Amino acid sequence: MTSSEVRVRETFVELADTLVDDYDVIDFLDMLAGRVVELLDVTACGLLLADHNDSLNMVAASRESARVLELFQLQRDEGPCLECYRGGTSVRCPDLADADERWPQFAPAARDAGYAAVEAIPMRLRDTVVGALNVFSSRPGALSPESAALGQALADVATIGILHERTIRHYESVTGQLQTALNSRILIEQAKGVLAERLNISVDAAFGVLRNHARSANQRLHDVAQAVVDGRLHITAPPSSDPTR
Repeated sequence: MTSSEVRVRETFVELADTLVDDYDVIDFLDMLAGRVVELLDVTACGLLLADHNDSLNMVAASRESARVLELFQLQRDEGPCLECYRGGTSVRCPDLADADERWPQFAPAARDAGYAAVEAIPMRLRDTVVGALNVFSSRPGALSPESAALGQALADVATIGILHERTIRHYESVTGQLQTALNSRILIEQAKGVLAERLNISVDAAFGVLRNHARSANQRLHDVAQAVVDGRLHITAPPSSDPTR
């Protein structure tokens, strides 16, 4: 077994270990975004989920530039993630230089952010589509068939994690969990901003500080973010590792 195959196996074991009764869905998705970048050899990854109004929302990203770009396409109602979610199938754009006619606002913004290619993968279980997983590359070119298949498998894991034993249960239970995740993301973004300003570091590094503290203290990411925003927790140490991992 090659080292890459071992890493893939370890990643699926790690993701499966988080699927317990009280797992932290936001931490799960942020970890997944980092693993997608690592395993698919892409530059960035973002995940979008639909809320109870069937509107997409950004819930996880491996880096700040991807988060901003995801929000941009949602605000402009244009881009691969919307097409992927609405159609329930993958959307591939191996060269954003040729995508201005297709996405006149998103394509230039993506190039300005340093990306040359994008692929959106549906987060779907049977006929239920809950969002889209987007991968961005700084160089043109499509994912290989093997990478595309792995990306879909990771998206499937994310979907199972989100629905988590509620796929066949009442719809309100599922949408309630999604709404909770979206609310948690807003709080975490606020906490990232507070830490970035307080510690004079980047927003990406601030998330690393937040997540490292949550893990070392064995606390939920949402709870740590709430304490930071409320002023009850003052974290001073910078992250000791890559915040995108």
